[in-house]
Amino acid sequence: MADPSLDAIHAALATVNDPEINRPITELGMVKGVDIKRGGKVKVGVFLTVAGCPMRTTITERVTAAVLSVPHVTDVSVELDVMSDDQRAALRNQLRGHEQREIPFAKAGSTTKVYAIASGKGGVGKSSVTANLAVAMAEQGLSVGLVDADVYGHSIPRILNAMEPPTMVEGMIMPPQSYGVRVISMLPFKPGGVAQPVAFRGPMLHRALEQFLSDVWWGDLDVLLLDLPPGTGDIAISTAQLLPGAELVIVTTPQAASADVAVRAGTLAAQTHQKVAGVIENMSSFPCPHCGEPMDLFGIGGGQLVASMISSELGTEVPLLGQIPFDVALREGGDSGHPLVLSTPDAPAAVVLRSIAESLGRKPRGLAGMSLGLTPAGR
Repeated sequence: MADPSLDAIHAALATVNDPEINRPITELGMVKGVDIKRGGKVKVGVFLTVAGCPMRTTITERVTAAVLSVPHVTDVSVELDVMSDDQRAALRNQLRGHEQREIPFAKAGSTTKVYAIASGKGGVGKSSVTANLAVAMAEQGLSVGLVDADVYGHSIPRILNAMEPPTMVEGMIMPPQSYGVRVISMLPFKPGGVAQPVAFRGPMLHRALEQFLSDVWWGDLDVLLLDLPPGTGDIAISTAQLLPGAELVIVTTPQAASADVAVRAGTLAAQTHQKVAGVIENMSSFPCPHCGEPMDLFGIGGGQLVASMISSELGTEVPLLGQIPFDVALREGGDSGHPLVLSTPDAPAAVVLRSIAESLGRKPRGLAGMSLGLTPAGR
């Protein structure tokens, strides 16, 4: 029996992506060596970025599966080692260069669509909507990141079951992933866990958000979502400063009282020079389980009212992106860490959420702030 080809094995390893960095392990210098023994037995040495890498099992499984697909390979063993300080420093420079504290989404050439999901007040289901939009976009094949910018009231980790701490590599934060979405929040930076309060004032809030955006290794994202805290305070203003190209998406409920408050979150865009991508009405009417007639638990028309008022205030058309029917399963999915768009994809609320996600995900990025690569013609 012929022995497997070393070139074929290296080609197979080039198809294995690191689960956190999402680049081939061969490109990242993670392949320590390949030893081919008689009878088609292959031993592969792999460098982990850190000793406690939470993805060691996933990496081992991916390497094993890739090498076993090579002709004449009968057995694969994976030997794990850990990168040296010099190797990690080289990896960091490869990924981020020598630039420190740079926000990639604020650069002129960034093609990542950034949406800041905002609300006038709490209790409108903004975080549940944001999490489901992120998962729906990932299901549609987009590379998605999600920042839980609600530093005081972070809830995204539970909703997406992303409770694992990030991996630290030479000052870079490798965010945990859940349902195909990269997630960062304040939770892993609190020694006391979920119950520990965050006692930050304005400058510290700004610093925390800046760290989420600059120190986290996001990779090449198609879409970045930020779950903002309710209102028009420090984080909303810092988001506009750090991400001037971010577009606002306002979440409200049908009731007029909620709409009045939501308008303020949208009209803040006039002061921060941001664009409002649209309005989402959550907890809309749903069919009565007995007679089928629509039930309006929280009133009627709040979403359209908010869209119209913001449009009038800003002098530009702000669309109503969708009306999400009231569904207890949306809340239950948030409590259990199983998003509705995956657990019950045919539910009316899930259908609307996926439609909104598709609309925002395929929306073209504007030319403002982008380098077109043109030079003036000579006179």
